Amino acid sequence: MIHDATPCTLGEGALWHPTRRQFFWFDILGQKLMTHDRDGLRTWRFPEMVSAAGWVSEDVMIMSGERDIFLFDLETEEIEVLCEFEADKPGNRPNDGRADRQGGFWVSTMAQGGDMAGKGAIYRWYKGELRKLFPDITIPNSICFTPDGSHAYYSDNATPYVMKVALDAEGWPTGPSTVFIDHTADGFAADGSVVDADGNFVCAEWGGARVAVYSPAGQLLQTYPFPALHTSCSCIGGLDMATLYCTSARAGMSDEGLAAYPDAGKTFAAPYAGRGLPEPRVLLK
Repeated sequence: MIHDATPCTLGEGALWHPTRRQFFWFDILGQKLMTHDRDGLRTWRFPEMVSAAGWVSEDVMIMSGERDIFLFDLETEEIEVLCEFEADKPGNRPNDGRADRQGGFWVSTMAQGGDMAGKGAIYRWYKGELRKLFPDITIPNSICFTPDGSHAYYSDNATPYVMKVALDAEGWPTGPSTVFIDHTADGFAADGSVVDADGNFVCAEWGGARVAVYSPAGQLLQTYPFPALHTSCSCIGGLDMATLYCTSARAGMSDEGLAAYPDAGKTFAAPYAGRGLPEPRVLLK
């Protein structure tokens, strides 16, 4: 079940790269990107916090940092900045993000601590254009997309809700967001999520020690338990697209909590009952 035993302070950004056939994940607070290759664990360290990625080519990924969106070559380690954002918010950091079906790249921000309420936002970068989609977000998460690209999901963990919004043909939100899942009763927080080939919403639930699978109608179908209280991001990959990967976090846990969950922060893998969808390529033009 343990894919990698390296403890992440805040694991995030779970991504199966369809052309490299490798699983990638981030430790946001550790400022690093990780994967396994033929030589074992490979780590890239950055001078800033990084949190989410999409693939542009076999070697080049698009990534979200503290103040910019940039291209990163996995082999040469060269960086090309595509755009800057939130220069006026030095207390913010990146959080959840994912590529959409139209070739866009969604990223999000949040405050690093203290007064966090409404300090973040969700953005979309598409063919060189960056737009702020949802302002006044406290803890953005759960960004993922239906198989046909007609809708997006997202959450703000300051609320108990996962939201759903319709997208136009180019992937821009159109119309109001509606509630897809309400966690008021169970108290879980919807963290990093992905949608499988059947359109099910596959969500790591912070504080729930699990990944939960919900139908396209929002009904709970199945849960996958993991030995970490703060499961933080899920994706489906593997050579047969039937492996569920899940990152986790140690951040904010007490000594008692860490004793109860000694595997907190590790990254997990388990057989998935369904099939995943290949991550879409991010289009630069």
